[in-house]
Amino acid sequence: MIDFNIFLSLFVLGLVSSTHCIGMCGGIMGALTMAIPAQAKTKRGFILVAYNLGRIASYALMGLLAGVFAKQIAALGGVTILRVIAGLLLIAMGLYLADWWRGLTKLETLGRYVWVYIQPLGKHLMPVDNIPKALFLGALWGWLPCGLVYAALAMAMTQPAPLMAASAMLAFGLGTLPAVLAAGFAAQQLTRILQQRQVRIGLALIIIIFGLWTIWGGVGHSHQHQHEQQHTQQSVEGVDHSAMDMDHSQMDHSSMDHSSTQSMKEPELERQRTEGDTKIEENKSSSASSPATGDSADHMHHH
Repeated sequence: MIDFNIFLSLFVLGLVSSTHCIGMCGGIMGALTMAIPAQAKTKRGFILVAYNLGRIASYALMGLLAGVFAKQIAALGGVTILRVIAGLLLIAMGLYLADWWRGLTKLETLGRYVWVYIQPLGKHLMPVDNIPKALFLGALWGWLPCGLVYAALAMAMTQPAPLMAASAMLAFGLGTLPAVLAAGFAAQQLTRILQQRQVRIGLALIIIIFGLWTIWGGVGHSHQHQHEQQHTQQSVEGVDHSAMDMDHSQMDHSSMDHSSTQSMKEPELERQRTEGDTKIEENKSSSASSPATGDSADHMHHH
């Protein structure tokens, strides 16, 4: 079953994580805008959109690959574990944005082992002066080590199919689009707003709440699944018993059985009645013949 709450949650997560997105991609967006003359505003806009489309496409590809792996885990009943991991990563991301705990940077260091092979490819695309270069650069830059992307990827892995996981990451990428696009056109003003302490803490708390909600939903989903299994088992047992009761009633109270029994009893009763009448007639005959026999005996004795 498709969990649309995950799609909505990842989209909102992309929206509220603007601070991190600006910090990671704001410099790139600024560099892209500087490569295009200020007079060519239309071309600059197309290049910025192409870059972000490439970046979002890379997120969807990550979701597809992770979904293949997650499908195997889900088949073993590990959906709850995936949800708990996703929730913990979101909480770590919120603590990171609020600058309360930076343990998530250790996870980002793992992604750098892949990034060292991808980053050199982007150098050949500079300067980005056309749409194909921007599209390809965005596809490469989407693999930049990012704790937020990893947290979103963990949430996407809770989907039961690779295409659904890819769609979930697509929703996350679309959520990040407004902030990153705005950074390309007004990087300095937006960065100044998002760097305020109150704004960062507010956004961090929202992400932490997302993490807690994800963990609670995973544990609650597990309990609900177990309850449904028990209810289904009880229902099956109830059907079996009712079927047995129905068979018993048919065996004991069927009209067909009574008619059959009655048809078997009637010849027996008729036979007994006939035998009784015969015995009565014999008794009458013997009673009638007994006096005659006595008279004959007396007569013979007299002579």
